[in-house]
Amino acid sequence: MKITQLRELLKDQRVVEEINKHLWIESQKVGYSIGIERATDEWMRLYAEGWMKYNMPDMYQKYRGKAQKKKPAGKKKK
Repeated sequence: MKITQLRELLKDQRVVEEINKHLWIESQKVGYSIGIERATDEWMRLYAEGWMKYNMPDMYQKYRGKAQKKKPAGKKKK
């Protein structure tokens, strides 16, 4: 994901709530607070795309469409 897409996601209160849940769960597992920065980084890396696919399908399709438009490097036609 691009940084602009991540910023847009972080404006959504539902995403902030999910990150806070992740912070609490992971902190409970290790016995100390992992910190909001780590929780945000982990959630974005592990769960953002799946969350967006389920909760924001239009934005997800837009994101996936841009990612799929890149042409793979391959053999040139003669």
